Amino acid sequence: MSLVHRPTARIKIPSPMKIELTETEAKLCQILDECTVHLQKEKGISTTCRIAGGWVRDKLLGSQCNDIDIALSNIMGVAFAEHLAAFAQAKGVQAGTISKIALNPDQSKHLETATFKIFGLDIDLVNLRSEEYSETSRIPTEVLFGTPLQDALRRDITINAMFYNVHNHLVEDFTSKGLDDLHEGVIRTPLPPKETFRDDPLRVLRCIRFASRFGFELVPDIKPAAQDSEIQNALVTKVARERIGDEISKMMKGQDPLHSIRLIHELALYPSIFSALPPEVSSTVSAAPSGSEQAVSAAAILNTLLLPEQPSFPKLHRRLLAALHTDPSCRPRLYLAAALIPYLGVTYRDKKKNLRLAVEVVTREALKLGKQNHYLDGIPLLFTAAELLGSFVTHHLTSPPAKERKTIGLILRDKSVHNTTAGVHWTASLLFSLVIQLSKSYKSTEDFFGSNTAASIITSYNSFVERIEALDLTDAADAKPILDGREIVLALGAKKHGAWVGETLAKVVEWQLEHPQGTRDECLLWLEHERSSGNLCFDDDSLGPASKRARTK
Repeated sequence: MSLVHRPTARIKIPSPMKIELTETEAKLCQILDECTVHLQKEKGISTTCRIAGGWVRDKLLGSQCNDIDIALSNIMGVAFAEHLAAFAQAKGVQAGTISKIALNPDQSKHLETATFKIFGLDIDLVNLRSEEYSETSRIPTEVLFGTPLQDALRRDITINAMFYNVHNHLVEDFTSKGLDDLHEGVIRTPLPPKETFRDDPLRVLRCIRFASRFGFELVPDIKPAAQDSEIQNALVTKVARERIGDEISKMMKGQDPLHSIRLIHELALYPSIFSALPPEVSSTVSAAPSGSEQAVSAAAILNTLLLPEQPSFPKLHRRLLAALHTDPSCRPRLYLAAALIPYLGVTYRDKKKNLRLAVEVVTREALKLGKQNHYLDGIPLLFTAAELLGSFVTHHLTSPPAKERKTIGLILRDKSVHNTTAGVHWTASLLFSLVIQLSKSYKSTEDFFGSNTAASIITSYNSFVERIEALDLTDAADAKPILDGREIVLALGAKKHGAWVGETLAKVVEWQLEHPQGTRDECLLWLEHERSSGNLCFDDDSLGPASKRARTK
């Protein structure tokens, strides 16, 4: 069965497309209009206020948008904000403190921006732009006041290049393509794609993100421009990795991460995104990643497993999806992990020459993603757990261990399988392990999956979860030891704590798993028996009678 090539769900386009202001938005437009009239009359300053970009697009699609950018003609954002704040105060309208956001090309801030709150809305004010860039940097060589057309042509895609004129309440489409492209479901750059991408190579990724978000199609001329070596090299050399990681994170949290990963593969962008590592790191990587089609396959399998109904597969056990319902960060983390499948089995050496999983350094250095959504701390654990669980689940069905409850319980308690600090739940670890096992049976070159093979693998994981339930181990990963360290020291009459206490606590946990109905007193008796039998290891200076403090407690 085909997993990758499936229809992309397109957002519903209203007919007709029109902007309907909320009461608060209407108040904002009114005060902006009145302020410009006041400036013209009292100070001789002529300007036009236009709401720009994403707000216009989303309102035309019938969605609400709290990201309001005001584009101004012939005046800087901070200067107009000061006039607007004073005008609002004179009319008894409360306005917040003006903040100035300095020019910061690495964060895609190429113009000085003023931001403040009015009517409870956060607004950004910036002048219309006309920019020129150098060949080697994202810092504009010159920033001038621009016309609305110049500003629109310098934006990323046509559907983001429209304006809403607050004075006449009209949508202004200076590229003459934005409205049509929005209606037709098309992603197009205002200028020829290579020129748009040369200005800011990150726009290649923004094209992918919006195509995935809305289920839109890329116009044909975007593909060769995105595959051009000049643009791909510029994506590595001219764009801060933080900006790239931010776009990838938004894709993974978006409507259709699979579509994003598939487009990254089709546009041959995987190396520029996921393999751009510092030389001192790349020189220690054990092997090159496998082909990016492996990322598409893994994401397609994950996507299929998450579908509410999949008649070609056995229904997934509900517990395998449990973490997705309780942890909003789980879904994007799993999709990013799927995108990193080409690095499965690849390692690198850290600064201390320790061998570590390559997915860790790719997440940290190529994408500059930290622990938000538990990317950096959670994804390496998913890969470690997948290897551990994959072999265990398979062998468990054919050769269940003698002390089954203890063995499974310890697997679930393994820090790579279940680690709440890193956002990893054992159910999600099993799900990702299942994705990897299915990936090994998927013929990516043919986009074909043998349904019988897939059914067998899924059934084995379902059966394993059922066994976990039957053994009452669903909460075992979070269960605390029935005795704490202090109680162990007192019970054994040791002189002090030491590494031996942690080892003894581990034995207590094993006893609990073997004796699910066991009490604290029974555990203490067992502990004393273990000591008398010589089965507990102490530090040499921990032996002997308990301290006076321990005896008196």
